Amino acid sequence: MKYTQIKKLYDYIFKSYDKPSLEKHIEKIIEMDKFLPYSSTFFCITNTQELAFEYISKNFKACLGLDANELKAKGMRYFWSRIHPDDIESWLSALNSLMEFTLHEIPLEKRQDASYTWNFRFKNAHDVYVNIVQNTTPLVFDSENKPIIGLAHYTVLHPDVSLQVTASAKLLNSNNEYETIYFNSFSQKLLHDGITNRERDVIRLLILNKSSKEISEQLNISPHTVDTHRRNILKKLNISSTGELVGMLKLHPNLL
Repeated sequence: MKYTQIKKLYDYIFKSYDKPSLEKHIEKIIEMDKFLPYSSTFFCITNTQELAFEYISKNFKACLGLDANELKAKGMRYFWSRIHPDDIESWLSALNSLMEFTLHEIPLEKRQDASYTWNFRFKNAHDVYVNIVQNTTPLVFDSENKPIIGLAHYTVLHPDVSLQVTASAKLLNSNNEYETIYFNSFSQKLLHDGITNRERDVIRLLILNKSSKEISEQLNISPHTVDTHRRNILKKLNISSTGELVGMLKLHPNLL
């Protein structure tokens, strides 16, 4: 996906109608950052209107080896350029789904109590794609109560950790605890060209708990061919076992 397309989609997701002030928020965040220890987590204040980072914490370089000044100067376009190309579409779908959920399912008066989480792979200074889990809490809303300024925490995980791209929304309940009110996975692209029609047939029968022998009889192919399809499916979807595949699809049958 071209980055002009990314900007167009991103602008659509976060389209807003006014320009709020960030001065007080940034002042407090900078004060807090001075006392935080170095760790595998950094945070930023994100401005989706200006496609900018209003503040970047000192841990950014320690986590990724990148120059915070360059990130602040180049903004979100630079950030996007370092997201794994295979994750771009899933990441944008996750952002769009969270925004749609917020606008249609979270009452105006409760949006300040929401918190959002998603993940993606990101290229560090050594050109290694590490996993990043981003949690964003809205700080400022536009005139239509759409979240546009956020405090984003980024946790960096080892590149060998296999993560599906997911998105979730949490809301403070009456006990002042965050409760998950939305979750979805966006990594699997079974509706795309990567999975063949025969592999789809195999997947559907696996969901019904059919064995390779039973699948071979129903599809009139050899058990060896079924096992080959199963291995190819796992490789294409970057998951480790048939059990994981079946469990994921039972939770999200729309992916078929």
